[in-house]
Amino acid sequence: MVKGRAFLVMKDNVKGMWSITGTEHRLKETAMPTRRFEQIALAQILVGGCVVVFGACVLIEHAQAQPAPSPSTGSIGQRDLTPEEKKVIMDAVAPALRNPGSAKYRWANFPAVVAEDSVNYCATVDAQSPYAAYNGRQAYIVKAQMSGNRVSSAVIGLVAGGKDFAIVTNMCAKYGLDPRNAN
Repeated sequence: MVKGRAFLVMKDNVKGMWSITGTEHRLKETAMPTRRFEQIALAQILVGGCVVVFGACVLIEHAQAQPAPSPSTGSIGQRDLTPEEKKVIMDAVAPALRNPGSAKYRWANFPAVVAEDSVNYCATVDAQSPYAAYNGRQAYIVKAQMSGNRVSSAVIGLVAGGKDFAIVTNMCAKYGLDPRNAN
């Protein structure tokens, strides 16, 4: 406790806060009810955690309830890519290949009508890879941007051959596609 001419300063608790009380303008430290704040904070964390877990469960259940895209049967609703569309896709895949000029592409059918702005496309290419173990037949997936129901641009998602061919095949299967159907 420190005495001054016009006020008395008291400091008993480090966790407290200062306040001026009384007519003599005394500065007095008042202890904050930290235990109550801790209880409230803990309750908020628990409720927030429950909300996050519940939201995740709902999203997972919703995702599981969505039917998986079915692979197309035959050529109903399918078409061949135009030479211009093939060039767009080749330009997207080429940077992942060692000698793109010697690559031989095998094309899968493409949806005849695409309602979205973009669509995934899977097929294969026989080419040299920057990694020798992947030379030969390689599966790839591209995201094709559509304009007027035609492929206007494409971005490579993944190209892999050898033992990793199955990785691309599994990724394509999530979209109801199979690069092994390319001919």
